[in-house]
Amino acid sequence: MVIWINGAFGAGKTQAAYELRRRAENAYVYDPENAGYFIRNNLPASACIGNFQDYPMWRMVNVEMLRYILEHHEGDVIVPMTITRREYYEEIIGRLSEEYDVKHVILSAEKKTLLRRLAFRMEGRRSWAAQQIDRCITAFDGNIPGHQIPTDHMNINQVVEAIAAAVGISISADDRSVLRRWFDRCAVQCGSIRWPGSTF
Repeated sequence: MVIWINGAFGAGKTQAAYELRRRAENAYVYDPENAGYFIRNNLPASACIGNFQDYPMWRMVNVEMLRYILEHHEGDVIVPMTITRREYYEEIIGRLSEEYDVKHVILSAEKKTLLRRLAFRMEGRRSWAAQQIDRCITAFDGNIPGHQIPTDHMNINQVVEAIAAAVGISISADDRSVLRRWFDRCAVQCGSIRWPGSTF
């Protein structure tokens, strides 16, 4: 099964994905952004465009990568990635759904919540991520289908449990210490930091 976790920037997709992986048996997190950074880093400046989702090869590579993983990995594959354009949703998630069991969930939140979470990540109101909030909220308000999970008043454990319930999988209890949970989440947060100019 593919568990695609969609949502605006700051919705908590990456943290939720890795927390879910820790509590779901034999799950794997696949990050489509990595293909985007590879493409961008291997093109001359004259061939680069602003949003790497607009490269047809980015969409094609991720479909083929997920196909390969699904054919060679017996567990669930968790994909934390924002997709707001319906045609890209159909090209990636829709196409995969024709061959595999794909569950698509959307972590939703109010704009003030997203801005607060981005501020915690040291991304202000003028950051690229903050400037995408309105288009994300608009896209998820009917244009992009999926099971919506309102996260404004939920902690990460509650979000993970809601995702598991929505996609129909069993997860183990989180028996880590408070310190270990904090360390693991900081590691995920640090690992997802991109240098200025690297985000799409």
